[in-house]
Amino acid sequence: EAGKDEGKEDVKLGRLQFKIDYDFNQSNLAVTVLQAEELPGLDMSGTSDPYVKVYLLPDKKKKFETKVHRKTLNPVFNETFNFKVPYAEITTKTLVFAVYDFDRFSKHDQIGEVKIPLNQIDLAQTIEEWRDLTSVEDAQGQVCLLLIMMRFIYIQNQSKLMF
Repeated sequence: EAGKDEGKEDVKLGRLQFKIDYDFNQSNLAVTVLQAEELPGLDMSGTSDPYVKVYLLPDKKKKFETKVHRKTLNPVFNETFNFKVPYAEITTKTLVFAVYDFDRFSKHDQIGEVKIPLNQIDLAQTIEEWRDLTSVEDAQGQVCLLLIMMRFIYIQNQSKLMF
């Protein structure tokens, strides 16, 4: 029993505090990004420049972003975003908080994310809680690796080695 999580890397990506409030009369989902803490330092200085993208799956039509907070691992955001979602559709949605490290010169690094299936929470009351960030599957990296492997196998079958 003790070793059942063996082999699973326990990488700490930090935590995110948020608030969710659904107004049934207005069909409005108010989502507040409160704060994050214990984020990993991804910059050379050992800090990060975090911000949060907030959106709903499956549509991803409307995406919101918090302001970037420079050189901190414990940013306080206190920003609220509103999604118009009819009650008939709300339980089919998943709320996503994606935490990024802003980088002026290259692609922003995604630190982690929190996914909340809205059919698993009680929307009749305001919810405020902390959740651990989880890592994100890098689908692009998997596709790239697959293409490299396919090329290698193809070249092997031609019995010559090319780079």
